[in-house]
Amino acid sequence: MSELYIRVAEDENEEPMEIPSEDDGTVLLSSVAAQFPGACGLRYRNPESQCMRGVRLVEGVLHAPENDWGNLVYVVNYPKDNKRKMDEIDAASAVKIKRGFQKTSDLIVLGLPWKTTEQDLKDYFATFGEVIMVQVKRDAKTGNSKGFGFVRFTDYETQTKVIAQRHMIDGRWCDCKLPNSKACPDEPMRSRKIFVGRCTEDMTTDELRQYFMQYGEVTDVFIPKPFRAFAFVTFADDQVAQALCGEDLIIKGVSVHISNAEPKHNNIHQLFPNFLGGSSSLAAMFDRSQYQFPSSHV
Repeated sequence: MSELYIRVAEDENEEPMEIPSEDDGTVLLSSVAAQFPGACGLRYRNPESQCMRGVRLVEGVLHAPENDWGNLVYVVNYPKDNKRKMDEIDAASAVKIKRGFQKTSDLIVLGLPWKTTEQDLKDYFATFGEVIMVQVKRDAKTGNSKGFGFVRFTDYETQTKVIAQRHMIDGRWCDCKLPNSKACPDEPMRSRKIFVGRCTEDMTTDELRQYFMQYGEVTDVFIPKPFRAFAFVTFADDQVAQALCGEDLIIKGVSVHISNAEPKHNNIHQLFPNFLGGSSSLAAMFDRSQYQFPSSHV
């Protein structure tokens, strides 16, 4: 009997592959398994009953139904346990792929020199990987830089590498971070105000304003009186404020800590019952100013 090929597929809806038969018209299971690892048999759909039928298998040899393979498409059988394991492996691989492919986000670049252009920014970050977006934030009226911008990369690994280090851009050290809005997408509202802790009494509002203007437009600076060793700085852009939270900065040779200035939602006495003996004057000062200590500094 001349050699012929039968059509075999892993699933009825998939494109079949031709498997060679033996001289006697049978097909070796090993021939099927060579193309479909783990195969333990074949089945086909009966044209008359439309039910699936199994192909007879004897000692590793598959025999044609009624001695004729015909023009049918035969579907591979797998052991149930093996099929389950393969499905589990496929599912695990899908999870790994999903975890491995992470979408990049816009990164905020803080501390940009006033002269830095978008082309300068792109040229610098292109040394790390492919850049798909750069933007220098500018004042709508004057067109002057606000001292910060944004960058986005094609590759997530590049983004991670950029965040992990500081950057010298046009002679100034800059920080590149993931804005808090991206890190915590469920956050309902972001404050434009930051709490500056560990201030010294010789720091003035003008000095604080000048210092923080390097990160973005400053709309307000508040130092409580009498002096309480802290201040509040409000930015025009909430992303700038959130990006600075958690940082330790050097102002006039002193290390100050930046944290979020939480909106007032509780009475000062409830939050700080033991602070300065629960001073009523301090509480009154907070009520008037609508400022509040961040919980991290209690």
